Amino acid sequence: MSLTYTSAPDTIAHWIDNEARTGGGRSQPVYDPAHGRVARQVTLATEAEVNAAVASAAAAQPAWAGTAPQKRARVLFKMRDLVERHTDDLARLITREHGKTFPDAQGEVQRGLEVIEFACGIPQLLKGQHSDNVGGGISNWSQRHALGVTAGITPFNFPFMVPMWMAPVAIACGNSFILKPSERDPSPSLLAAELFREAGLPAGVFNVVQGDKLAVDTLLNHRDVQAVSFVGSTPIAHYIYETAARNGKRAQALGGAKNHMVVMPDADLDQAADALIGAAYGSAGERCMAISVAVAVGDIADILVDKVATRARALNVADGEAAGADMGPVVTAEAKQRIEGYIASGVEQGATLVMDGRGLVVAGREQGYFLGASLFDHVTPQMKIYQEEIFGPVLCVVRVDTFAEAVELVNAHAFGNGVACYTRDGRTAQEFAQKIQIGMVGINVPIPVPMAWHSFGGWKQSLFGDHHSYGEEGVRFYTRYKSVMQRWPDSGSKGPEFVMPVN
Repeated sequence: MSLTYTSAPDTIAHWIDNEARTGGGRSQPVYDPAHGRVARQVTLATEAEVNAAVASAAAAQPAWAGTAPQKRARVLFKMRDLVERHTDDLARLITREHGKTFPDAQGEVQRGLEVIEFACGIPQLLKGQHSDNVGGGISNWSQRHALGVTAGITPFNFPFMVPMWMAPVAIACGNSFILKPSERDPSPSLLAAELFREAGLPAGVFNVVQGDKLAVDTLLNHRDVQAVSFVGSTPIAHYIYETAARNGKRAQALGGAKNHMVVMPDADLDQAADALIGAAYGSAGERCMAISVAVAVGDIADILVDKVATRARALNVADGEAAGADMGPVVTAEAKQRIEGYIASGVEQGATLVMDGRGLVVAGREQGYFLGASLFDHVTPQMKIYQEEIFGPVLCVVRVDTFAEAVELVNAHAFGNGVACYTRDGRTAQEFAQKIQIGMVGINVPIPVPMAWHSFGGWKQSLFGDHHSYGEEGVRFYTRYKSVMQRWPDSGSKGPEFVMPVN
């Protein structure tokens, strides 16, 4: 079977019943951020088109749930092989529409692939437990059942990886899945859909609806959608969670972040500076796990800032497909303008702008949405650039005197997604890991994204819901628990019982 989406078409369509479907009229442009021009159009779903996708998913799900778990896993094994074979095709689509460098996009595909690999082991994870003769000839066992139709609403910054956090686990558990990807970089979702079809996934089990708030609200309010997963900003995460809960749906809604990296006086400062460069400016800072605040403890701040600035000045900002590019453009002109507004705010509120990334022009890509690395020193917790998620290549340095102050600073922030601590001291590392009120913690690891067999998620305003994403937490989210107690008629029942049964 030939794949038609290895090169994105002029119009990005929906995917319903294992085929691309052109939309009903509304559309909006998809930009090439490196060139600053419209690359193609994406169809925006009508309510009727979303309903058609839900109907397809609802019709397909019972037979898929009735398929033996190992047979479902075999489809995912084939999907795993296809994704590996088409890694570069997916990465090119990501780079063209998002802007991140091609090697970074390849890494994104790899991390999505790892969740598919995890989901291939689903038979082991769906096992129940059994207890014989719990009392009066009764056996007790547990089962996990698929929910039905599930949906995922995913962000622009990881147009393949984040959908793969959701869809493979949901599908492996026996659900059908509807993906509503970001309208800013929708092409990878269509290639993923074609790969699922080629892997042998039945029609209707994986659908894609392109769209905007109308599509989101239709999914949130549809009675046949049982669960919704979301990754994006905190205000939208709160809206998704609140609306889903009001409609009786399960929801896991991952929100924003303001990730800190605490650098202790005993840390290897060259290693810490290297980590900050990659974690703050990789993917132009458009990562929910990007480090946006460096907390310099004690008297190391001047040295650390100098080392970071020296490295930042050497960054190669270019088209993401260019060889040797360290950082590509941000995703849209609006994103660039918003980030520039934060930089201006930092200056106005008194932070020291060590490096100003505004005004950068890349030769041959003069209309592209490029920003250089920006670095602020002497940032305080009262400043807007400290309090809010910038989602761009801007690093803030906050100075504190002690480890205790650093922990208090991090714990006081509204977001609780990720954090890192650089130190050589084991006791400091242990105390940090235990006292910090953040969902994902790195000790000398700048971006502590859990592996596929663990689970991803933050605390506080970074996660709404009871379950983190993928891993065994994902299996629990996408299944219902059932307990069964059984006794046979000849096991010695003694007639009516009017008291609580006990052993």
